Amino acid sequence: MGFDGTEVTPQIQTLIEKHHLGTILLTAKNLKSAEQTTKLILDLQTIAHDAGHPVPLAICLDQENGGVNSLFDETYIRQFPSAMGVAATGSTDMAYEIAKATGEELSAVGINWIMGPCLDVLTNVKNQPLGVRSMGDDPEEVSRFGVAFMKGYKDAGLATCGKHFPSYGNLEFLGSSLDVPIITDSLEQLSVSALVPFRNAVSHGIDGMFVGGCAMSSAGVNVMHACLSEQVVDMLLRDDLGFDGVVMSECLEMEALSQNIGVGGGTVMAVNAGCDVVLLCRLFPVQQEAIRYLKLGYDDGAISAERIRKSLKRVLDLKATCTSWEKALNPAGIPSLSTLQPSHKILSAEAYNTSITVVRDKDRLLPLSNLLDPEEEVLLLTPLVKPLPASALSKGLSAGSVASPGASTPSLMSGENVFRELGRSIARKRQGRLLHTSYTAHGVRPFHENLANRASAIIVVTADANRNLYQNGFTKHVAMICKSQLTGGEQREKPVVVVSVSSPYDFALDTSIGTYICTYDFTETAQKTLVEVLFGDLSPTGNLPGSVSQSQRYHHSKQHWVVENFDEERDTKALDDLLQAIEQEGPVNKRSELFGCSSKTFLWHSAGIEEEHYVVRNSSTRSLLGFCCTYFFKSTATGVVGAILVDPDRRKLSVGHSLHTRAIRNLLQRERLKKLQLGSRVPGVYLGIPTNNVAERKRLRSWFASIGWSTALSRPVCSMILKDLSRWTAPEKISRSMQHVEVEFDLVHGMQYAESVLEHIKSSSRQGVMEIYELALADDASCGVIRAKKPADGTVIGSVVLCSPDASWADALPALKDTNDVTWAISSPVISPAVGEYSTLLQGLILLGIRQVIKQQADAVLLDCVSLCSVGFEKGN
Repeated sequence: MGFDGTEVTPQIQTLIEKHHLGTILLTAKNLKSAEQTTKLILDLQTIAHDAGHPVPLAICLDQENGGVNSLFDETYIRQFPSAMGVAATGSTDMAYEIAKATGEELSAVGINWIMGPCLDVLTNVKNQPLGVRSMGDDPEEVSRFGVAFMKGYKDAGLATCGKHFPSYGNLEFLGSSLDVPIITDSLEQLSVSALVPFRNAVSHGIDGMFVGGCAMSSAGVNVMHACLSEQVVDMLLRDDLGFDGVVMSECLEMEALSQNIGVGGGTVMAVNAGCDVVLLCRLFPVQQEAIRYLKLGYDDGAISAERIRKSLKRVLDLKATCTSWEKALNPAGIPSLSTLQPSHKILSAEAYNTSITVVRDKDRLLPLSNLLDPEEEVLLLTPLVKPLPASALSKGLSAGSVASPGASTPSLMSGENVFRELGRSIARKRQGRLLHTSYTAHGVRPFHENLANRASAIIVVTADANRNLYQNGFTKHVAMICKSQLTGGEQREKPVVVVSVSSPYDFALDTSIGTYICTYDFTETAQKTLVEVLFGDLSPTGNLPGSVSQSQRYHHSKQHWVVENFDEERDTKALDDLLQAIEQEGPVNKRSELFGCSSKTFLWHSAGIEEEHYVVRNSSTRSLLGFCCTYFFKSTATGVVGAILVDPDRRKLSVGHSLHTRAIRNLLQRERLKKLQLGSRVPGVYLGIPTNNVAERKRLRSWFASIGWSTALSRPVCSMILKDLSRWTAPEKISRSMQHVEVEFDLVHGMQYAESVLEHIKSSSRQGVMEIYELALADDASCGVIRAKKPADGTVIGSVVLCSPDASWADALPALKDTNDVTWAISSPVISPAVGEYSTLLQGLILLGIRQVIKQQADAVLLDCVSLCSVGFEKGN
């Protein structure tokens, strides 16, 4: 039985002392904190002990985590994801650890019997109030996680109680609260689906079973309330499933049951059906009525003594597994909880981090930080929902002050407040650039449209949109508004992200919602984790549990493509077509890194560079789905992945992953290999992870990091072009500083200078530099080297390469063709480590290089892999 209040009431004391009540169910209305809960339970046990009870009270609690928690304490009770959220992690080990942690905390305050795990299978995912309290729609998956939860609770010292037999996963709702929800599945249908987790839990030794109050109507079974039916409890649960533990009934105070049958008659029926514990949650007069009818039923012979003895034995056996007077009168309390919290906090964070699920992100909107400039605003649209019973907000409202006249109603205020912290967290990420408002069944109002027009991205939150259909309509309307608006420099559709904070089935199968995230609950912890996913601090790994996820996992799975060696004769034209397709996919107002590239760009046939290139191809059409070029630079023993190119229509199908795997495997087979590198100076298409698109760069950094590359120390590298050289003048500061440098400069051509130049170049370990100098010296008609020498002995202490667009290796620098102007390149500056005036010498080499290029009547100069700021050139100079 249950009671109202956070302290022992005269009524519950009477039930314990006079009627020898042996089991108490506590709910959120009884519990304010861990410390108060410990005291309350100890007081109840002390009353029972002093009243002569031979064994302690069984103290029950619903603590499913997620949105269904009875005990909340920000300091001592840790929040974990809902049952479906835990299933989304894909880890039964995680389920066990969470159940054990929850059990340890409850045991510390005196709870000894948990109302869990929830074993319902969502055979009908729509319009089911159970929602994320279930672990999904796959009976086998629910079974695995259910057993893991059960073992975790047991190992923490709690008795368990599976629910809600025979299943709340496919209920038909007919209308008013007096209409009992109905299970219409036949026993045969239940046996192969809904009953599977219950049967599995029984075989693994579950202690108790909660039988629901729903009706059943199908061939072979027709009962008004399952918990009052001998056919359901004694025959189906005990005889067919073999369960001999404690059976608890649905609360007989539920309106439909009490109105249809009455509490007194229902009590007698429940006991005769096979229930050992009859649940009456709240009202003392109703509880007294139930006790009177129990005695009356026994006295009249409606309830046999054998039935009472069997139930008593089962209850005593259960209590023997989870409590004793030593344990009940000496709860571990706050000291134990303090010890548990550090490890439980880590577990909670890991659980939420691996639970949150990105179901779809078709347009690669995530993370939003990649799309939005700092000054752009985000609009957050949230529904009005009731606060969770066990939450900081709910506790605050229960202790809050009375609203002033004319103020919003408390329910409206609390509905607004549920997502206030979410808004604040996003605002902190956006330096205040957040617009936040709620929406209701009134739909999209003019002020919503005005805010949508103002924002650069929109986040819409839904909570059970399948049951609250206005949320579905509102979300679709906002998505339609976004499709009609273009934003950003690349003129894309306005980004809209939809987040389900309860049932993931709101838009799980609706692909018109391009970016869809599921958090499985809207606790404070879940909301904080959501913000980390939205803005790139966390890479989500969760998957929708059950059958819906099977298609999702298929799309996310690694497909293993056949990777072949590149055949120059066979694949050259196909590679040119692939390059063109990738170049054309980019924004019209931005040139691709591949502009000016052709198949020749990647093919070298150089003595100092060993090449191996790979393709994934359609053997029927001979088109290339992907291409990867690799180089081994002998001078530095460096293996390089120069480029991984994938057909835009074949992205996210693991083509790139397959190419990368083959490339790395072959590079690692080189005996002299000293290091691996992403990006190459020769050819200079990708100098590293592409920088042309900031959002794409962040996504690629994450992708390469996920397959083993260290990107922590990587830095943006790019080539830059100075245009309109006819109007260019050297910065006065640099010109003055060059007058005081004691260095001689000269420009040389041809291999006769190779010895002095290449001896100097050995001081550089950068990949490709030696090869560029060798190419430049060999092509004396189109290239040259500017040397900086010591006046005293002529030792070369600095150098830079000049390259004309006619050079034999100009294809290696596609940026030379990134303009209609005549463009030369200044490439690969090398300064001796012994030089003290590094910056001054580098500036001098670049300055003389530009002057030589101007003498050749060039319109522009490419500074290859040179940072302008590092050599003192400002924009506009």
